[in-house]
Amino acid sequence: MAINTDKNAYTVIFAAIMVVVVGSILALAASGLKERIQENERFEKQQNILYAMGVNENEDEGSVNFVPTDKVEEVFTSYIKEQLVIEGDEITQDDQAYLIDLKKQLSAAKKGETPKLPLFIGEKDGKKFYIIPMYGKGLWDAIWGFVALDDTMTVQGVYFDHKGETPGLGANIKMRYFMDDFSGETILKGNQYSGISVAKGNNDPLNKIKDDNEVDALAGATITGNGVSAMIKASVRMYEDYLETIRVK
Repeated sequence: MAINTDKNAYTVIFAAIMVVVVGSILALAASGLKERIQENERFEKQQNILYAMGVNENEDEGSVNFVPTDKVEEVFTSYIKEQLVIEGDEITQDDQAYLIDLKKQLSAAKKGETPKLPLFIGEKDGKKFYIIPMYGKGLWDAIWGFVALDDTMTVQGVYFDHKGETPGLGANIKMRYFMDDFSGETILKGNQYSGISVAKGNNDPLNKIKDDNEVDALAGATITGNGVSAMIKASVRMYEDYLETIRVK
């Protein structure tokens, strides 16, 4: 008996079968690629942490080039000397601290639970770097990054990224010219941990003033910039007790 393909029932049944078939194929593909996806996520975190402390393969003033994935684990081990987990007053060492999901830990903190905060201590050219992860909210979705500090609470480098900010506007937080502005800024205002603000009209477009706790804003990206400011400030506050133990006064 011939099937009447003009009927609505046929269309519905065909669509349902295709959803099941395609869904099954995607599920199998995701399962098969799970280890590779996790590996890539691990490499990316290592690359970002290293970038914040100035370990990268940048070739000119505008490039953002990470340590290649086939080298990053070895380089990460070479430069990152300690990985700490700060849980209240307790500080432990954990070689897998970089895999901690900061978003989940911040959610736990909002619920009144004690978060597990990862912190990385790196060494480069005889200098020590304290690298803290950050997580926040931009205009459309999540933003995150890392900031590397020395023991005077001066920024040695940053790395920012985003999930869905507007191309050419908020997405420019991961551009070299924006990230480089943070180097040399201090997160202290007097003895207070104030973070660094992304400010419009700060009268320092070349960012030569390094003790004003400000960098110049991105054009047309006020909300994303505010998100970066809030993210840095919140992160600094989360780590303030530890930073006080290593700060040169």
